[in-house]
Amino acid sequence: MQPIKVAVVAFDRIRPFHLSVPCAVFGETEAQPLFQLRVCAAEPGPLRTSAGFDVATRHGLRELARADVIVVPSWRDPHERAPEPLLAALRRAHQRSATLVGLCLGAYVLAEAGVLDGKLATTHWRWTELFRQRFPKVRLDPDVLYVDQGNVVTSAGTAAGIDCCLHVVRRQYGADVTNRIARNLVVPPHRQGSQAQYIEQPVLSRATDTPLTKTLHWATRHLDQSHTLDSLAARALMSRRSFTRHFRQHTGTTVGQWLLSQRLSLAQRMLETTDQPIERIAECAGFGTALSMRQHFGAAFHTTPSMYRREFRGA
Repeated sequence: MQPIKVAVVAFDRIRPFHLSVPCAVFGETEAQPLFQLRVCAAEPGPLRTSAGFDVATRHGLRELARADVIVVPSWRDPHERAPEPLLAALRRAHQRSATLVGLCLGAYVLAEAGVLDGKLATTHWRWTELFRQRFPKVRLDPDVLYVDQGNVVTSAGTAAGIDCCLHVVRRQYGADVTNRIARNLVVPPHRQGSQAQYIEQPVLSRATDTPLTKTLHWATRHLDQSHTLDSLAARALMSRRSFTRHFRQHTGTTVGQWLLSQRLSLAQRMLETTDQPIERIAECAGFGTALSMRQHFGAAFHTTPSMYRREFRGA
């Protein structure tokens, strides 16, 4: 299998973290190279960073014409239009069906290029109102981590870019490869794109060994069983009120949404890695019936489990 060619766009005054996110995910070393990574300058260099050092790269915008995936990791100013040569290169890539990924304010650049018109997208929560004003043709969802529209993917700010890039890896290579990369990066392997991007309470460490985390780890190993807020609270030896508060702090979501996310993730992994029938996967993932699983799967991924399996195996 030939490595997938990934071009990451660098620009003047870029934040080092934004540039490092796609480089860390797509540059992760495997026994067989999965991605051929190129950092491409959108402007003549050297390029200054916001941290006070420069970035030099041997590649320019011509490399975008050969890329399968193009990542715009952010943009320096949401009020500033990106250079026309970059916008033109993105339009040409979109016309030939390359996958375009706009992380954080990178969604502004994709919108400026016109490739988001009529599509659903997201960006950093702090800049959503300006986005709506500047790009009224884009259907903005400000409350999610990332949005997948086929060959155009956008993410919320900062760390949500990691989730988005891992999602792109998962689309190409499945859960096992993505999990290995996530383990090496010491980050969660998968967060559903529909998860809220902004949580007012701090998220507790997933490494913390508490009654709550022990209960959640147990639940993920027993998804075939029925779980409720009350049953999980009882297992954690916590009151319903206390469990609800700590659960929201830890996950940023509700018990029902979290369980659905875990069940969908397990269903995806089983569809990717086993030949089990849909009915058996539905039982193992806790959906009860194949019909219930199809309904939830379709609502989350806009496809059927059978089609998902065929497309993944075909890839």
